[in-house]
Amino acid sequence: MTRRVAVIVHRSRPAAVQAATEFIAGLSGQGFACLMDAKDAEVVDQGARMAIEALDGEDGQGCELAVVFGGDGNILRSAEWALPRQVPVLGVNLGHVGFLAEMESADLGTLIERVVEKDYQVERRLTVECVLRDAPGGKEVWRSFAVNECSIEKRSPERMLEVLVRIDDRPLSRWATDGVLVATPTGSTAYAFSAHGPVVWPEVEALLLVPLSAHALFNRPLVLGTNTVVKVDVLPATPSGLIWCDGRRTAEISEGMELEVHAGESRFLLARTSEQPFVTRLVRKFGLPVAGWRGAAERDEIHAQ
Repeated sequence: MTRRVAVIVHRSRPAAVQAATEFIAGLSGQGFACLMDAKDAEVVDQGARMAIEALDGEDGQGCELAVVFGGDGNILRSAEWALPRQVPVLGVNLGHVGFLAEMESADLGTLIERVVEKDYQVERRLTVECVLRDAPGGKEVWRSFAVNECSIEKRSPERMLEVLVRIDDRPLSRWATDGVLVATPTGSTAYAFSAHGPVVWPEVEALLLVPLSAHALFNRPLVLGTNTVVKVDVLPATPSGLIWCDGRRTAEISEGMELEVHAGESRFLLARTSEQPFVTRLVRKFGLPVAGWRGAAERDEIHAQ
């Protein structure tokens, strides 16, 4: 039986296109079928294009893995296809920080070998499900998932949102705010991090509630259990805002409406080629000064221990 791998590429990044082309050629030589959507397939070299099948179908066409060439943004794009089909995603980093995309394009030969040998581990990452209703407890008007976070954000720079946040149907606080995030541990190093939320290890089962510049006495980020249901009511006389899921899928929210966010039933399957501890990735990606201010001599001493 022919083994199948989906390939997703950052179309506007030449290095990603070149890496994807070489990867497709290498896997095709091993008897694999590589699947791409039409727009992605258009950018790879003609020779590789001959070995590509169309990426369609509701069942994932028997794909064992999706390999993404780009940064974390492209991995979030791939999740729209991979999550409902429960196909693991392996990212090759050609972006910047890249907490989800692990391998570097220089490791292409190793990547092909690992895919052929299935030499990778699959992490099951928590997701959130977001439901927009026309009123508290009312009719559902929109729904989406998020791997990183769901956010409510104001549309108008000069006016803040007035919201009431409820936890498990019990009022928590009323905020005049730029917005509210509900994030996963995966998303704790993304938008939530820039909003001064805590960094949460990926294996921790928790949700984060992070207000954005809330004018209130109590405006601290909260770490919640995965059985928790967060509801955000947009109060009367409030300008309309926007809901964003992973910065990709959006809907408008206006006064009187309610956004409910809870842990998703499906897990995002993230393939990793090493068991590198999360703290190592954290230090490397953010360039944390583990040697402190004492300089090179202290740094050398630390590494020698």
